[in-house]
Amino acid sequence: MAAGAAAGCMLAGPASRNNGGCCDCSSTGLLAYGAGSSVVVVDTRSMQLVCVIPMPPPSSSPLALAPFVTSVRWIPNPLHGDHLSDDPSNAPHHLRLAVGDRQGRIGIFDARSRLPLLWMETFESASSSSSSFAATASSASSPSSSSKPGIQDLCFVRPDSDTKVLASLNGSSVLSLWNPSTGRCFWKYDVSPEFFSCMRVDPFDSRHLCALGLKGFLLSIKVLGEREDDVIIKERQISVSDSSEIQRIEKDAANSNTQISSITPAFAAFPLVFVKFCFSPHWKHILYAVFPRELLIFDMQYETALFSTGLPRGCSKFLDVMADVDHNDRLYCAHIDGKISVWRRNEGEQVHLMCFMEELMPSLGNTVPSPNILAVTLYPAESVLENVGELCSDLLLKSPLHAVEDAAKSLDRELLLASDTFLISISDDGKIWKWLLTAEGVNRNSSNMKAVFDNTHNVDSTLNTEQLDASGSGHICDSVKESETGSCDHFASSAVTAVKHELVFKVCLVGHLHLLSSTLTVLAAPCPSLTATLARGGNSPAACVPLVALGTQGGMIDVVDVAANAVATSLSVHGTAIKGLRWLGNSRLVSFSYSQVNDKGGGYINRLVVSCLRSGLHRPFRVLQKPERAPVRALRASSSGRYLLLLFRDAPVEVWAMTKNPMMLRSLALPFTIMEWTLPTAPRPSQKGPSGQSSQLSKEQTTIASSVSSANANVSSIDSKEGGSDTSNDETSESFAFALVNGAVGVFEVQGRRIRDFRPKWPSSSFVSSDGLVTAMAYRLPHVVMGDRSGSIRWWDVTTGLSSSFNTHRDGIRRIKFSPVVSGDHSRGRIAVLFHDNTFSIFDLDTQDPLANALLQPQFLGTLVLELDWLLLRTDSEESLALCIAGADSSFRLIEVCIHDGKFNLGYNLKPTKERFRPMPLCSPVLLPTPHALVRRLVFFLQVIIICALKMILQLGVKPSWFEAGTTISKSLSKVSEIASTSESDLRRFMIESANPQIGDSAVPEMLLKVLEPYRKEGCLLDNERVRLYAKLVDKGYAVRFAFAALLFGDPSEALFWLQLPHFLYLLTKKSLDKLPHMTALSSSSVLDHRETTTTDLEAHSENPLSQNLMKLKTGSARFGTMAFEQCDIHARASERIPWHEKFDGEDAIQKRVHE
Repeated sequence: MAAGAAAGCMLAGPASRNNGGCCDCSSTGLLAYGAGSSVVVVDTRSMQLVCVIPMPPPSSSPLALAPFVTSVRWIPNPLHGDHLSDDPSNAPHHLRLAVGDRQGRIGIFDARSRLPLLWMETFESASSSSSSFAATASSASSPSSSSKPGIQDLCFVRPDSDTKVLASLNGSSVLSLWNPSTGRCFWKYDVSPEFFSCMRVDPFDSRHLCALGLKGFLLSIKVLGEREDDVIIKERQISVSDSSEIQRIEKDAANSNTQISSITPAFAAFPLVFVKFCFSPHWKHILYAVFPRELLIFDMQYETALFSTGLPRGCSKFLDVMADVDHNDRLYCAHIDGKISVWRRNEGEQVHLMCFMEELMPSLGNTVPSPNILAVTLYPAESVLENVGELCSDLLLKSPLHAVEDAAKSLDRELLLASDTFLISISDDGKIWKWLLTAEGVNRNSSNMKAVFDNTHNVDSTLNTEQLDASGSGHICDSVKESETGSCDHFASSAVTAVKHELVFKVCLVGHLHLLSSTLTVLAAPCPSLTATLARGGNSPAACVPLVALGTQGGMIDVVDVAANAVATSLSVHGTAIKGLRWLGNSRLVSFSYSQVNDKGGGYINRLVVSCLRSGLHRPFRVLQKPERAPVRALRASSSGRYLLLLFRDAPVEVWAMTKNPMMLRSLALPFTIMEWTLPTAPRPSQKGPSGQSSQLSKEQTTIASSVSSANANVSSIDSKEGGSDTSNDETSESFAFALVNGAVGVFEVQGRRIRDFRPKWPSSSFVSSDGLVTAMAYRLPHVVMGDRSGSIRWWDVTTGLSSSFNTHRDGIRRIKFSPVVSGDHSRGRIAVLFHDNTFSIFDLDTQDPLANALLQPQFLGTLVLELDWLLLRTDSEESLALCIAGADSSFRLIEVCIHDGKFNLGYNLKPTKERFRPMPLCSPVLLPTPHALVRRLVFFLQVIIICALKMILQLGVKPSWFEAGTTISKSLSKVSEIASTSESDLRRFMIESANPQIGDSAVPEMLLKVLEPYRKEGCLLDNERVRLYAKLVDKGYAVRFAFAALLFGDPSEALFWLQLPHFLYLLTKKSLDKLPHMTALSSSSVLDHRETTTTDLEAHSENPLSQNLMKLKTGSARFGTMAFEQCDIHARASERIPWHEKFDGEDAIQKRVHE
């Protein structure tokens, strides 16, 4: 049996309240969120789907549905791994995340392979108390009779640089600590009867985390190691002014004698009560917390609230709170009605006022009522990169005078556009929205600005202008006196303060990703018809398209492009659930829905619509003025798309001609149970099959490939009734098979407007089922295959009368589908069978024993199968079959079915495969493949990982022209084009020239460039915007390049380190020089000469525009102000907190204020 492979095409259903709004956006811009029982990973920069990770079913119940995903968290840094290992659990990756579900399982997943690497489970015995928990690793399975507390939230803490600890909220009141490498739970704490809501990690101390309860209970935990004694806890209580809603829910539960279980997470027990908090990224010990109708700022050091305010009248309850990492005066609050509010801080105090509110949902193109917003998160990666670009945008100046002039221009630009903030929102209609929140201000202080410019020019008129040093360490400015620099900073900061309160906020939609919109109800794949015509008319055969149509519970039709693994279009056709859907050719769809009339007369309103994918128009047909007695039960479209069968419940069947204006041909008043049109005749097999049935195939049959290539091709039917080359539609006949309630079967033929008996050759023996009810049927000349409610499968050759049957020993059969056949196939009898228990199997009827070589699939990846169909994607018999599946978890999956020696196997391909098509490349460096490529160089081996190669190249410095072959960069980036034949010449010429001594072998950069060459040609390294940004700073020195590479790979802390390093080294060296006069070993004169020389050199190489911009950004961007080295900066940050606590009384508060 061959190894199964899958196309890797999977789309998850929409997120819902059952997922608890779980989402996490990494510093590299990858968004992971829970959608049903799957985790969806999206690249938020290009707004494209990266992958979908389905949760497997519990080990104790392999046939059960996979539980809902309730928590998702990216692992901050990759776990330790072996670079030479082929085991995905040991290989280092940047794409690992922890996932928690409703049944208490926590899994560590690799997003590349979509494999779980480790499982951690907790369970509570039904007879035990809420504090009696046990933990098991992946090797052990919890008993099936146990109750498992659902996971409320996850986060990672770091006791030291080499250790990570996973914290989880289990059930309503238990916090557990895990070792994510071994899966062992080493600590847990129960706070019953409190209800935990969420937990966060302190950005100033990675060992510290806090968990907040619905009633204001705050648990502070500091993890110092992996022993129980290494965990320090402290309990606090936040005074909440309004907790009436939680008390009301508890009272209602008590009155109804329904106790809220301890294993139920808070989001399930209180579905519309959200209590969230976040740490301040700018001040230690400060928390921003939102309760349903209250915003509160809490100081953990003083254990009291600094500020509290309620929501204005008319505002909906809070959903979440987020702090701006770049501006310390703004908070962003999401509301449950889908709006976002901005709260600004008053200068010098912790008082926030709402200054802006806008809805995070477009006003056009949405249904009524509007979809619900489930989660909102910040996307900080873009703003951080923009700050680095702004920081280094003026380092090519030629003099300090120009530096100050450009600083003034930059100040004026900040007045016009203060900031950009990106937000990501997730709605319950399967859409992800990317928003740009801008803060704009109007320069109304022109006189103040003029004074700033005048003073700036006066200060710098005495400075000598000299050329910048263009060495490899960066462009260095000449020395500037500290007093002069300080005066310039003073004018700049005063100007910023003057216009601070004149900002205008705007929100605009800049990105959008549409996945499946609702729960799936039906699935339809286009039929590779020999006579299917284009929508514009004529007899030209329609080519097969890689599209699958999905009907949803909300009345939408989602058309999936399986080549791109994306929703190509979404059509709003019906107001209620779609009950049936079929293709008419390759560009039209016919669908139906019905609704029951509740008035006195009763009845049903049937709605049938033909939708055109090319024009987007929907044309209803069979529109009646009054309700009908029976609803439409099913519809069946012929392979050509010309004819349609409408099956009603306890009513005659209608036959329609699907012309431009559909018309009914005839009504058939027979008790039909099932009807199916014939599929296109299969091409002749290349050799005789193993069974005698294959010898009875028809002669003179054409192949699909030859018929599609010919515009006027005709099909020779079994009885030669469809001969000739006349292009009239009346000359083309199609047939359908049917079964009656008494078990009788037959075949009718439709030609033009005539319907007649096909006159098949009946089987020699009785063909009536024992129970007399056929529930599924498939028809492809000359075979009719039927399944009944007892699980038996029968097939019949309508030309010879031969028949056979076997019993699957399974539940009743609901659907049978013939697999497509191409030239060279050895079998035409492969069928997929869907049973009533929502499982499926694949059989080959051209074998002596179909059960022996069948693929019996009782369960597929934790979901039940609602619908299935084959999709014609292959053109050669050696290629795999493609099976489309609509799951009960609202997911769509495309599965490859491999055939070797007449045996089947299927499954997901767990190896990274090259994608066939994307609208634009995924230019995320962390998504580059990491093959184990060993490169031989003289006497040693060097393992090159693609991600590390790109990071090293960016750090060493590569010319922007090297990227131009793969991206459409503006020609202004490179004066001389160096794209031609890069692989044939010395690639070292693309590295920037440096005056510093070269470190290491010069062949290493060339080797790295050769490794990256295939990805550069495809344009998947960096996109145009990031290449332009890199072009601005590539020659600004190693520190800036290292900071850019760190930000690109999602490590803002490392980037801040590299940007602050030159300034810190200057201060450190200056401090050491101040101590030189106290050394007796040197004479005073030599020391003085040495100090003068060294100080001049430091001022020439350290007080550069980069350091000046760092000082400027400390006031404009709070991120750069968190790291202070000089005494004045430390004193200023400490003094800023003193006014917050002046009104606090008590001995502890006074003592803490004295320390401040």
